[in-house]
Parts: sequence; structure tokens; C-alpha cells
Amino acid sequence: MKIKKGDKVQIIAGKDKGKSGKVLVADAKNNKVIVEGCNMVSKHVKPSAMTTQSGIITKEAPLDASNVMYLYNGKPARLGYKVEVVNENGKDKKVKHRVVKSTGETID
Repeated sequence: MKIKKGDKVQIIAGKDKGKSGKVLVADAKNNKVIVEGCNMVSKHVKPSAMTTQSGIITKEAPLDASNVMYLYNGKPARLGYKVEVVNENGKDKKVKHRVVKSTGETID
């Protein structure tokens, strides 16, 4: 999954199409992301030992990672990987970097 926690993304499909926000949680195993302030759902909660607040609360629900795009300079962009071979202590090591496909610039 090319989206990571802390990335600024825009939603490209679903009820919140066009909204943007920061990724709070990126679950690579299930290919889901939770975006700040998007895909809000209402949940009925009973008071318990951990949560004293009860009633109807709204919180972010997970989205499929395919429904979001990385925001690069305020515009949605596709991401790819570039593999670089680095020589450390006489051993070759492959390092993977995320790259914006349209410009070829590395993100991290």
C-alpha cells in the first residue's frame, strides 16, 4: 500500500468525494485508511469503565485505500516506487522510495 500515516490525501470516490484530509490510520493488511474528518458515521455507545460518555457519537470510518489519492502540491497524484541499490559495508542493499509518477520526484 503506497499511502502511509500522516499523508495528505483526497477522496476520489464515495459520499465524501472531493474532500481532503490527513491519514490517521493506514491498515496495510486490510487495505484500509482512516482520513481525518471524512466518512463520518454515527455510533450508539453505552457507558462503560473505559468510556464514561454515552449516547450517539460521530467518528471516522475506514475507507478502501483505492478510493484516495495522494496530494502533491495541492493536486492528486499517482504514486510509484523506485528501487535504489546502496552499497553498505561491501554489501548491496535495495532501498525502496515512493515517487510521484507525473514528476518523478521522491517523497521519502
